[in-house]
Amino acid sequence: MAKTMKSPPAESIDAYIADFPENIQKILKTLRATIRKAAPKAEETIKYAMPTFTLDGNLIHFAAYQKHIGIYPVPTGVQGWDEALAPYVSGKGSLQLPLDKPMPLTLIDKIVKFNAKRNAEKMKAKKK
Repeated sequence: MAKTMKSPPAESIDAYIADFPENIQKILKTLRATIRKAAPKAEETIKYAMPTFTLDGNLIHFAAYQKHIGIYPVPTGVQGWDEALAPYVSGKGSLQLPLDKPMPLTLIDKIVKFNAKRNAEKMKAKKK
């Protein structure tokens, strides 16, 4: 289903999504719309062969796999996130969302907004 590491990366998020079966495309489009709503000023790009949204730095990357959607970066190790992330397989900065379960769009919205705020604070601190 997903491209291999030897495949050239998609040139746009639209192209990335188009490479998947229709049922996965629907999930990816909903995920993209959720991210866009949470961070309307974010720019779309492809980084690390994954759809990426940036705003004062990387906000979030996502990728489709055979059994899950991977979300990166996730605020793991940040106080207050452990409970929200507990139902999912997660690692340092990553989250696996099973394809056979509804996407936790509210959680994704919170992650994007958290990362946008954190990035803005980092930019503000750099300017001082």
